[in-house]
Amino acid sequence: MGLFCVTGFGGKGAGMRGRRKASAGPLPQRDGIDAVRVRLPEDPEGRWGCVGEYLVARFGGAIGAGRVAAMLDAGRFVGADGGAVRGGDPYAAGLSLWFHRDFAAEVPVPFPIGIVYRDAHLVVADKPHFLATTPRGRHVTETAVARLRRELGVPALQPAHRLDRLTAGLVLFVVRPEERGAYQTLFRDRLVSKEYEAVAPYDPGVALPRIVRSRIVKERGVLAAREEPGEANSESRVELVEARGGLGRYRLVPATGRTHQLRVHMNALGVPILHDPLYPVVELEAEGAVEDFSRPLQLLARRLEFTDPVSGEPRRFVSGLRLSAWPEG
Repeated sequence: MGLFCVTGFGGKGAGMRGRRKASAGPLPQRDGIDAVRVRLPEDPEGRWGCVGEYLVARFGGAIGAGRVAAMLDAGRFVGADGGAVRGGDPYAAGLSLWFHRDFAAEVPVPFPIGIVYRDAHLVVADKPHFLATTPRGRHVTETAVARLRRELGVPALQPAHRLDRLTAGLVLFVVRPEERGAYQTLFRDRLVSKEYEAVAPYDPGVALPRIVRSRIVKERGVLAAREEPGEANSESRVELVEARGGLGRYRLVPATGRTHQLRVHMNALGVPILHDPLYPVVELEAEGAVEDFSRPLQLLARRLEFTDPVSGEPRRFVSGLRLSAWPEG
């Protein structure tokens, strides 16, 4: 048994990035984010004599043993009964602990989330540009789900699907966890009719309407997706609604849901969506880069239509947002 199990220790350190997978537990949400659950694994070799030793082994490499100990001393790790777990507590395989990780400072997205519809089952929100749907990477508390949980007071709220961070428009959220699977299945099985609106250059040489099909590949860690030869895995219908001043307003109807699909297809037609930082050229979007909120991607998720799997009612929702590059009149 190590020294930690006998005396414990303290110290200071940087913030923690724990597991993102959350579980219902004794800690309330913080800033709209669930606590992290840690389950102590089996230890047939007897490596850990106490809880503190395991937590240091698991998280110490990322934040330092001193920081782990400081969190234990502050009572930030709790058991199922909500009581603080101490570093010197005997190790017990299968024991679950909960804690809140430290969140790095985030640049606030200076746009509100509109509520298009709300009842006991659904919240349909108008997500603004630049706001991620769910926590990912450096975007955690400044996400649509975290904001809506705080603003609406619905901690169980979960999205039924995701909308790209730079795209604005309709996102469907589910109020009751037991109903989330039914709504997710609608999107998985392509039973939701979606319509997007985009502003992009107008090229009279591009014959529209047309169906665009291609094979799109998106690699983890690479910002932009790419098209490559092979069997098509994506399909979009592209229509020109009107043109003026060298720009066109387009209606985009995806039949599939590949990452960045509409942006890739518009770029492939030679009319990339206005203010797109990835297509045709990857612009600076490094970690921590300051974004220009005055130049949002001109892409809007405008309409969602489906048969409600819970009530059986036909549902049709239309965004109340407009693209800034195509003002009224």
